[in-house]
Amino acid sequence: MRDRRHGEAIRYIDLFCGIGGFRLAAEQVFSKYKLPATCVFSSDIDPRAREAYKANFGDEPAGDITQIHEDEIPDHDILFAGFPCQPFSIIGNGKGFNDIRGTLFFDIARILAAKQPDGFILENVKQLIGHDKGKTLEKILRVLREELGYAVHYRTLNALDYGLPQKRERVIIVGFRGPAAFEFPPKQKSFAPLSKILERNVAEKYYASEYIRNKRRAKHTPSARPSIWHENKAGHISSYPFSCALRAGASYNYLLVNGERRLTPREMLRLQGFPDTFKIVGSESQARRQAGNAVPVNVVRAVFESFLPALLNGRRTRK
Repeated sequence: MRDRRHGEAIRYIDLFCGIGGFRLAAEQVFSKYKLPATCVFSSDIDPRAREAYKANFGDEPAGDITQIHEDEIPDHDILFAGFPCQPFSIIGNGKGFNDIRGTLFFDIARILAAKQPDGFILENVKQLIGHDKGKTLEKILRVLREELGYAVHYRTLNALDYGLPQKRERVIIVGFRGPAAFEFPPKQKSFAPLSKILERNVAEKYYASEYIRNKRRAKHTPSARPSIWHENKAGHISSYPFSCALRAGASYNYLLVNGERRLTPREMLRLQGFPDTFKIVGSESQARRQAGNAVPVNVVRAVFESFLPALLNGRRTRK
């Protein structure tokens, strides 16, 4: 971090911010340890997500990060980014920045190169590890370590292991400008029961048709109640006392509570670790999409609780 007087706020940026899962987790940790901190920049290409972010945090994120020069971004100590993975298929065969140019990871890399924050936390889908037989992740790590000089750690973490009743596996990549005594947080022994997540007296509009309900009951008998039923692409039905991963582009009846009804937007946000004080902005379809794209707050919070002391202690050691 930049040298600062005692009590000066930690500065961080929130890239590909969505509706603010990273920021919410960071604010919870900073508040817990009574550390002054401020988000000095955020951005997301989705105007509806930006509206929800502004309604909940008071700041209006900038738009498309690919159109924002790194010199326009304020200096900061920590970079957060839940960057999309769709562009990975266009990665070329060159080295360093050349083989990630044109992808959204490049925008993270150019900002890290220009601003050199003391640390970062990145998030992506678990498929990143195996993409292109591991070559994609290898290229990302090479840029972060060899070209940008960060000490980097990564691991696949599951929201189920951090208190949320959702099987949602994500790759978390953390980096420090110097050596840091960092370990990923240990798994928790239990997750919140669905009874704490599900709403009562849900409107009729959320219920699947009688035809769909009967069809699924004919195929499957649940072993737990409440449960969330999941239908995969092959038509196989399964149910668990937790949810399979929320997906922004999933079919309307992809997940059904007790095989009967769809999740409400509030339930989806709860499954991602957002508190009930979080304001839902816009249409229900937008809310479902935003929840499906969000980072699990509990996972980021657990990682950040391990990350922050490692970053602060490492900075003291280097002085």
